[in-house]
Amino acid sequence: MSASNVCPWRRVALGDIFQIGSSKRVMQSDWRPQGVPFYRAREIVKLARDGFVENDLFISEDHFQSLCESGGAPQCGDLMVSAVGTLGACYVVREEDRFYYKDASVLLLRPKADLDPQFVRYAFLSKELLSQVEAGEGATVGTFTIERARKATIPFPPLDEQKRIVAALDQAFAALNRGRANAEANLEAAERLRQDALDASFSTIAAQSASVELQEAVHPDCGLSYGIVQPGDEVDGGLPIVRPVDLTQREIGLAGLKRIDPAAARGYSRTTLQGGEVLLCVRGSTGIVSVASQELAGANVTRGIVPIRFDPARVLRDFAYFQFRSSLVSNQIAGKTYGAALMQINIKDLRALRFLVPDLETQRDIVRKSEAVLADTQALCRSYQAQLSDIADLRQSLLQAAFSGQLL
Repeated sequence: MSASNVCPWRRVALGDIFQIGSSKRVMQSDWRPQGVPFYRAREIVKLARDGFVENDLFISEDHFQSLCESGGAPQCGDLMVSAVGTLGACYVVREEDRFYYKDASVLLLRPKADLDPQFVRYAFLSKELLSQVEAGEGATVGTFTIERARKATIPFPPLDEQKRIVAALDQAFAALNRGRANAEANLEAAERLRQDALDASFSTIAAQSASVELQEAVHPDCGLSYGIVQPGDEVDGGLPIVRPVDLTQREIGLAGLKRIDPAAARGYSRTTLQGGEVLLCVRGSTGIVSVASQELAGANVTRGIVPIRFDPARVLRDFAYFQFRSSLVSNQIAGKTYGAALMQINIKDLRALRFLVPDLETQRDIVRKSEAVLADTQALCRSYQAQLSDIADLRQSLLQAAFSGQLL
């Protein structure tokens, strides 16, 4: 018999069972290098995920005490919910916690009914509640407001049933978390194996061959230039452009690319693609690399990408692709990357990267070995990624059962 047949469940709005609000404004000028931790949404997300956070923002003890006197400081049993960026990450305040939080970025839910806070924390992990968090009617994109939080609803059984469900989910999730940790460790090991094999191949070549500056290795017509600085808005049927966010697989095609007014590409003929270029990310996640498929001929790239074309009579494209993925080149890029808010590498440093150009037969041999290792490790990675997907699906199945009264 399901729990719903023996215990009266009802659906409640969070505003009916919680006092929901945010903090008093703390100005950036009030931040201190030490004192009482001050958390933004990103810290709450980490707390919700890991149970701890290494924080670098604080407010003074005196300031914290004044905020406590106003009743706005988090208390044991309160729920802290991220309200910008990653929405709906939920952390239950513990007895030993002592921190303050950023207004509007984090919501505080203080129980005003008899409930188990951990039951509601699990509700925030469910697709049913997250869909309300992320896509509420009339919602501002990327924000979970106090008003939307008050209107969000959850199934709500009596307290004894809440505690039973929490205990069952705690036990099940502990086992799933162990399985996820093992799969993640195996996935990391498979990726490390691939990288180690790639690095070993290029280390052997480096010991036998001299390197040249990248600008000397590319095709004479390749100027190693940035792409379009201001591509503008999406235009139906417009010019396809490749952005750093598109570099998610080895070969990039037309599918899913943003299209812009061709007029925005005037003056950027030097980065017009012919197909077959190595596409290197030079802003944000510097060093990420893909290859342009032949169907991208005539397309262009944005400011964050440099297209790199080689003379196939001297440098094989796939050899160049694997060399950019090796630590031999990626470490150079990391060493020349600068910036805080936006990481980037400038063109001068890019052109001066040291690049190996052995004979073509050696290049073909490296490509064959790298492809074989890539195929083997991709099979392993797919297996571990499937395990992680299965674990995520099982988590949601358990949550659905729990919040429909079917968890026995």
